[in-house]
Amino acid sequence: MRHLRFRFLALGVVLMLAVPLVAACGSTTGGGGTTTGKTIKVGLVTDTGGLNDKSFNHLAYTGLLKAEHDLGVRGDVLQSVTQTDYVPNLTHFAAQGYDLVIAVGFDMQVALGQVSQTFPNTHFAIIDGSPTDANFNPVPRANVLSLFFREQEAGALVGTVAGVLEKDQKTPKPTGVISAVGGQKIPPVDRYIAGYQWAAKMADPSIKVLVGYSNDFTDPTKCSGIANSQFGQGSDVVFQVAGGCGNGALQAAGQKGVYSIGVDADQGFVDKSVIVSALKKVDVATFDAIKFIQDGSLPPDYQATGEAPCVASTRSCTEFLFNLKNGGVGYAVDNLNPLPSDVQTAVTNLENAIKAGQQTPPETVS
Repeated sequence: MRHLRFRFLALGVVLMLAVPLVAACGSTTGGGGTTTGKTIKVGLVTDTGGLNDKSFNHLAYTGLLKAEHDLGVRGDVLQSVTQTDYVPNLTHFAAQGYDLVIAVGFDMQVALGQVSQTFPNTHFAIIDGSPTDANFNPVPRANVLSLFFREQEAGALVGTVAGVLEKDQKTPKPTGVISAVGGQKIPPVDRYIAGYQWAAKMADPSIKVLVGYSNDFTDPTKCSGIANSQFGQGSDVVFQVAGGCGNGALQAAGQKGVYSIGVDADQGFVDKSVIVSALKKVDVATFDAIKFIQDGSLPPDYQATGEAPCVASTRSCTEFLFNLKNGGVGYAVDNLNPLPSDVQTAVTNLENAIKAGQQTPPETVS
């Protein structure tokens, strides 16, 4: 048992807080696993959702833990309380000479654009984005690795589940209406919802899909309010795409006795209403980025597919793309296990078609 030392940077002050966890990374050297390559220091900066979001940031942290255990790296975490913490948190790790600094989330693009320019000899990675200037114009940086996902593919699989269940009238209160609760209207969120809409309508052309946004990733009451409004309009399946805020939608579904769908991580434990979860393997992406910086290893299938223009010998890479074909996204069956046979068949058929390039889910919400 070790202790994780979270460093909170707010208002220019570094606050030190030791928090015990069952397994943790921290300011001590990672150990216990098989080390490949040199021992490196990795700093992980969360967005405002924090490590307890049971979703996006938690998965990044899980990937860091695995890298500590398997690769012997040293990992440290800074949790951002507000968006004003992004620049100082990223700067802290870069100024301390960390080998890799990971920014978790689309909202950190501007901050990363600034800090990666200030520290051109430091490796950075960002999940769901790329560095930009203050006006959100891309500013390519050779020292930044962007970790992207085809969320629309995972969204399509869970949309098929919802669509076929609704068509077969196997939902708790069949109405022909399903819904999605997004956080901020940003590309990763919309890609999930776009795939969900598309696949549900392909399974049941008469289905109605309601979409609402909380403009928040942390407050569960905001998402539960939107979900309850959707239930009032007949929705009996809700897909949450709002991080910790979205947990409120899942719990609201449980209270209403309807179905819900989790996001990013397997969220069946959040509420009994969760029937499936759309998986975005941020933990895998985090681990792969760390291993790439440590020893130049590319993730499986990337050289074959040509989706990562990398030069392993120099650690030069600008993008990793995670999708169904290379196992970077997927779905998990939760509290409706096993799925009805026709639902499972429809999901498997769509999954195979996407992998084969026969079906391409859209990226924008209709």
